[in-house]
This record gives sequence, C-alpha cells and structure tokens, in this order.
Amino acid sequence: MTTDAISSNDSAGARFRAALAANHPLPIVGTVNPYCAMMAERVGHKAIYLAGGGLATHSYGLPDLAITNLTDVLTEVRRLTDASSLPLLVDVDTGFGGVFSIARLVKGLIKDGAAAMHIEDQVQLKRCGHRPNKAVVSTSEMVDRLKACVDARTDDAFFIVARTDALAVEGLDATVERAVAYVEAGADMVFIEACTELAQYRKFVDAIRRPHAVLANITEFSLTPQFTLDELAGAGVSAALFPLSAARAMAAAALKVYRAILRDGTQKGVLDIMQTRSELYDFLDYHAYERKYDELFAQDSQKSPATRG
Repeated sequence: MTTDAISSNDSAGARFRAALAANHPLPIVGTVNPYCAMMAERVGHKAIYLAGGGLATHSYGLPDLAITNLTDVLTEVRRLTDASSLPLLVDVDTGFGGVFSIARLVKGLIKDGAAAMHIEDQVQLKRCGHRPNKAVVSTSEMVDRLKACVDARTDDAFFIVARTDALAVEGLDATVERAVAYVEAGADMVFIEACTELAQYRKFVDAIRRPHAVLANITEFSLTPQFTLDELAGAGVSAALFPLSAARAMAAAALKVYRAILRDGTQKGVLDIMQTRSELYDFLDYHAYERKYDELFAQDSQKSPATRG
C-alpha cells in the first residue's frame, strides 16, 4: 500500500517521543473526558491515555468486551485532542477488523491528533486483560496487524505499541519471543499485560535491547502489583500506564454523593470531596471566556439601532 509519509518535529508523535526521552519512566495517565485531560495537563503531566475500558464504561455504559468500535474511538480522540495539547496514547483493542480497517484506523488517529496507539494480540472477541479465559491470535497474525499499522502511518513519528496478553496464556518465555517478533515487525514499544513481578519486565527489556522498549500497565485491583515509578525504572521500564486511576476515584466520589443525597436529604456532608466552583473556573479559564463575552456585547451595545437592525 502506498502512503505519503511525512515527518514533523512538532507532530503529536514527536512530542510523545520527546516525553519518553525526558522521563524515566514516563507516567501516562488515563483521561476519560476532555476536562480530565485539561486537569492532567495543568498539574504537569506530559502524556495522557484513552483506555478502551474507560471509553466503554464512561462514554457508553458498557463493559470492556470489544463492544465499542472505530468510530467511537475516533470521536473520543477528537474531543481529547481538542481540549489538551498533551500527546495522547490510544487503546485500539485488536484494531476493529482486518488490515484495511487497521489502516483506516491509523490514518484517522493521526489526522485527529493522536500521538500513539497500542494494538493487542487477543482474538477479536477480547476480554479485559486481567480477566481469565483470554485467547490470543498466532504470532504471525499479530505481526500482520503491526505491519498494517506501520504501512498506514502517515507521520513516521507516530508511535506504535504492541500489546501482548500472551503471558497468562502461553507463559513468560513464549511471550518474550512474541515481543521480539513484534518489535522486528515495526512496533516501537511492547506493552506486556498482567505482569506480576518486576523481574518479568526486566526479561523483556533485556530481550528487546532497544530504547523505550517496555510499557507497564499499573492498573488498580488487578494481577499487577502497584509498582512505583522508581521500582519500574530499576527494572528498565520506559513508560507506566495509569489507565483508570482518576476514573475510579471519580466514580467512587459520585456514588458517595448520590447515596448521601438519598440518605441525608442534602449534599452538605460530602462537600469536602467535591471540586469547588472556583477551581472549576480556574481550570476552564472561565473568566477569560466571560470577558470575551462582555467585550462582544459591549461592542454590540455601542452600535446604533439602525446598524444593529
């Protein structure tokens, strides 16, 4: 397939690569809506993430079982990249179809401002990475998915991550072999799902032997312990994903508020877990919008009735 490849030092992919080079490891935080992306950027994060499970749950009220589609993902990507300049890593599950669908997806991600994607080696009817009974495709089928991604890339800085769920299915040695094959096929990094020990990450790092080789998924209530960034750095991990940490906290706080209103007849007892109006206005730069509003109306009010008519 022919593509008109371009390279830009200021592309989203280039900014993601720069963030990886400057942070050891790079924390990548999940943002389930544009406002979360804005807050993450304001407090100093250098990269954000759109999780497939977060999209399914928080945008559609669905479980993470391959029910959302390519259009759903691209719609959310546009919303996030419109709100934040941070490089965005996107979970694309298994690619939403065959090689031509994957190519369409990659081109859409780049066009809509995403910096990076991860595509996985589960079967099309995938499961959450920390659930039992996962099934993976052959190494050759996953390599074909990755080749389709690389071939469709219209910005050569766009970052491609190969996620493997094979650890729980085939064991460590076979998964290391997969990881090496995925990098040889063009993946920039490997995401090994559901590691249980730091030594497992080190084995992948040593086998791949290239910069920015391994991403760790430090998701809560999972098979992976809550390793710290320092611990991951010691194992050679280059990026650490915190996909739904904020979303889980938001959901827990919302549940407390809903219960309190029914129980107490007021929200007074849970004000301490709420973001204040002034904080909200600060993150949104609300007053700047209001000043522009007043400026436009002031100009309009100075016109004569005949002019306004």
